[in-house]
Amino acid sequence: MNTTPSVSDPVEEYIAAFPADIQTILQQIRATIRAAAPDARETIKYNMPAYVLDGFLVSFAAYKKHIGLYPAPGGDATNSADDDFNARLAPYRTEKSTVRIPLDRPIPYELIAEIVTRRVAEQKSP
Repeated sequence: MNTTPSVSDPVEEYIAAFPADIQTILQQIRATIRAAAPDARETIKYNMPAYVLDGFLVSFAAYKKHIGLYPAPGGDATNSADDDFNARLAPYRTEKSTVRIPLDRPIPYELIAEIVTRRVAEQKSP
């Protein structure tokens, strides 16, 4: 009989609650965020996967028709003077602090990585 307590992974549990096709997308988003912010701590905040570095970095959640990406509580990572970045982000921006990625379109993993990279840079700047 094994008496070793099991170690649960709350983010893995979150992802496992969705259908297999959505799990695949969520796992790739998770891997994308981890690659862009390898030093960030992974946790659950507000019932969704969240990443913390020097404060809140980014979180994501799955919904019926989209993935929500929340780059900052006050919404700064998606507000940029970079016109090219803004043009690529425009189809997904719904609010100042929310990026909504429809599930019926290709997931822009490179854009997600760029958002996270920008958030990391914001946290490192004075």
